[in-house]
Amino acid sequence: MDEKILYALIACLGGGIVGTIITVFVNGARNKKEADTAQAEKTKILKDAENEATVLKKNRILEAKEEILKLKEENEKEMVKRNSNVVQSEQRSKALEQSVKQKMDNLSRKEAELEKLKTDLTTQLEINKAKHDDLQKHQSQQIKQLEVMAGLTAEQAKTQLIERLKDEARAQAANSIKDIADEAKLNASKDAKKIIVQTIQRTASEHAIENSISVFHIESDEIKGRIIGREGRNIRALEAETGVEFIVDDTPEAIILSCFDPYRREIARLSLHRLVQDGRIHPARVEEVVKKTKRDLEEEIAELGKRTAIDLGIHGLHPDLIRLVGKMRYRSSYGQNLLQHSREVANLCAIMAADLGLNVKLAKRAGLLHDIGKVSEEDPEMPHALLGMKIAERCKENPIICNAIGAHHDEIEMTDIISPIVQACDSISGARPGARREDTEQYLKRLGDLEKLARSHNGVLNAYAIQAGRELRVIVEAERVSDAESDVMSLNIAHKIQTDMTYPGQIKVTVIREKRAVNYAK
Repeated sequence: MDEKILYALIACLGGGIVGTIITVFVNGARNKKEADTAQAEKTKILKDAENEATVLKKNRILEAKEEILKLKEENEKEMVKRNSNVVQSEQRSKALEQSVKQKMDNLSRKEAELEKLKTDLTTQLEINKAKHDDLQKHQSQQIKQLEVMAGLTAEQAKTQLIERLKDEARAQAANSIKDIADEAKLNASKDAKKIIVQTIQRTASEHAIENSISVFHIESDEIKGRIIGREGRNIRALEAETGVEFIVDDTPEAIILSCFDPYRREIARLSLHRLVQDGRIHPARVEEVVKKTKRDLEEEIAELGKRTAIDLGIHGLHPDLIRLVGKMRYRSSYGQNLLQHSREVANLCAIMAADLGLNVKLAKRAGLLHDIGKVSEEDPEMPHALLGMKIAERCKENPIICNAIGAHHDEIEMTDIISPIVQACDSISGARPGARREDTEQYLKRLGDLEKLARSHNGVLNAYAIQAGRELRVIVEAERVSDAESDVMSLNIAHKIQTDMTYPGQIKVTVIREKRAVNYAK
């Protein structure tokens, strides 16, 4: 029955039991139909799943068969490849075995040839030994015959030959030395002279020779009595405190201060100036003024050292070095003021280093500090160059500067090009006319040492120092010294003067060899 008809019948009948029964019946019929439909769908789904599983199973089986076939094919290829490699290895092994066999055969053949050659060489050696014995015997006979003919033994002839060869070698060496020296002078002398001359011309310095006295001017001679004091106690106090001799003589309006140390003379001069200005002159006041003057002079020395370094463009000096530089103002060397000399050497070094393309700052610094050992009081027995190097090393100066200080008088070996520049500039500054002075005793001693040094060489007949010690003329015996040996002697004497003596400027060494033939007509 159609659902619509049932619903219509129910609507007509209305409620009640009949309506309820009809409703239940209708719902049951509808549920049965839905159940049948679900069962049919379930059956269909199961059937579809079975079909799909069957198809999937077939596909998997086919894929597995294909994979098996593929693996089988690859395995067959690998087996073929391995078989091929095995065959090739066997072929190589056979070829190697054949090559080894061939080499063994060649080796056996060569061993046989070597054995035969060894036998032949042994036979030849025996023959050569017999011939050598015969030759030695024959040579001995010839040597004996030659000794009889020459009247000399073999050892004597060998000695004469060696001596002759030595003489020839010496002569050739002397000629070579002369040629090399001439060539070096020809190539280097022109440029070196140009640099040195330009350096000297570009540095203009005034030289004033200092002596060992200072003159203190006073307004009137009445002050002399006050300076002397009762029974000379004031002047004795001044001399005791300063270490300077006060000479009060008949010189009008002047008192002479005598001392070899310019530093002490300056302390005495300043102290005396303050005492005269103050007017109070007695031993206690003298002691007080001298102590104050020493403190003030130390400060002035430090300030002078700083000002000198600033003027030269030198920075970073240790305070001890600054003090020593300032103290140079009150020290002289052969009458030349040491500070003025050091400033001049610094400027000369800077100019020469600039011309040679070297470090100008290092050269100028080394030039300023090269004589600091002269003003130090640490070890008076040590040479001033080595003492200055020791002080510079303690103050952490550059090793190049330390070497230049220590080597400027050849006490140590030079290790940098700055060192010979400082040495040359030191000589230039000290050798200028009027720059330094020597006392007569030192001057005569230096000339005597020059002549004595020259006479110590073999073959020297006499030696003369001329031109104020600037030239040394050496006269040699013509029979004992050849021309070539005279060249070598001149070089040796010049080198010994450089190493053993201290002198200003340079010394020319001239060796004169003269052959004289003298006869008398009677």
